[in-house]
Amino acid sequence: MKKPYYHRQICLLLLIGLTTYCNAQDSIKTGQAIYGPPADPALQVSEYIRRIYQDKNGNLWFGTNSDGVCRYDGQSLVYFTKKEGLSGNTVRGIVEDKKGNLWLGTDGGVSRYDGTSFTNFTEKEGLTSLGIWSMGIDKAGSIWAGTVGGLCRYDGASFVRFPIPEVTVENEVPVFNTRLVWSTLEDKKGNLWIGTDGIGLFKYEPVPGMSTHFSEKDGLCSNGVSCIFEDSRGAVWIGSRLGGVSRYDPSTNTFTNFGQKDGLTSDFICAIAEEQKTGYLWFSVLGGGVCRYDPSAGSFTAFNANEGLTNLYVQSILEDRSGTLWVGSGAGLFRFNGTSFINVTKNGPWK
Repeated sequence: MKKPYYHRQICLLLLIGLTTYCNAQDSIKTGQAIYGPPADPALQVSEYIRRIYQDKNGNLWFGTNSDGVCRYDGQSLVYFTKKEGLSGNTVRGIVEDKKGNLWLGTDGGVSRYDGTSFTNFTEKEGLTSLGIWSMGIDKAGSIWAGTVGGLCRYDGASFVRFPIPEVTVENEVPVFNTRLVWSTLEDKKGNLWIGTDGIGLFKYEPVPGMSTHFSEKDGLCSNGVSCIFEDSRGAVWIGSRLGGVSRYDPSTNTFTNFGQKDGLTSDFICAIAEEQKTGYLWFSVLGGGVCRYDPSAGSFTAFNANEGLTNLYVQSILEDRSGTLWVGSGAGLFRFNGTSFINVTKNGPWK
């Protein structure tokens, strides 16, 4: 079992890397460019890109650490910040509803963008906190916001707190507090998955009242769940903070865990994506670049400074509908060309 003090210290160090990197531009010459500053900072889309999303019209949206959100429509970039009506300049979640409205989770609440203007939601509209760390949408069109104070669902007029059972787990060491929801996902079967800060994972089934709680005691890789992803084969992957990644087997209700011993370059997983043509899974690894998993071979391939990532603090990853893989790091935006990563600045190269 990990020692609580040691675990807490590691969490604090990683949190510092997440939230204050942009103020610390000293390059540590380790040969891996872990903290390498972006080339030509003024030309970068943003110094730190936390989320990448593609809307129904094909536009790419980049949620940043301090520049709000920017939209690339195939021709130019447009930035939206508090000046334009966005609720906060740190954007940690992006989803689109059936009407084409974009919902953005920020450090100042939730913003809904209808293509012209923003409507903002704060604690007055039911949010349990202004600090939003995840956004989700289910098949019914309900919007979910994971906050520092818990999980909230939009009912069409305001946000309503979604009750999560109070549980006690061994090795409960949250980064902030156990009410924080890092991630949500509705899978193909209609199950709602909720990843928390320190008390593990919850699965709510479509049958009312049917819920299951998972923790390290049940085989989950870590009680701090950072991201949840369902692949094309129906497997649910759970990325964690400091525990690597788990693959959930619904037939046995068990987990298969992967960590550094299996080829991951770090046990801190920020985001997961899938290549639709090949079925490869990509993991953005904080402090370790990105790792690609081949399900048929059961092995990982690491991509770091040698493959063009000048900063290994990668937090966001997306494959767009054309098959292009994008990642966002502490040195800006990068695009995968099949063998290596290319830094994409405001001037490109976009294709």
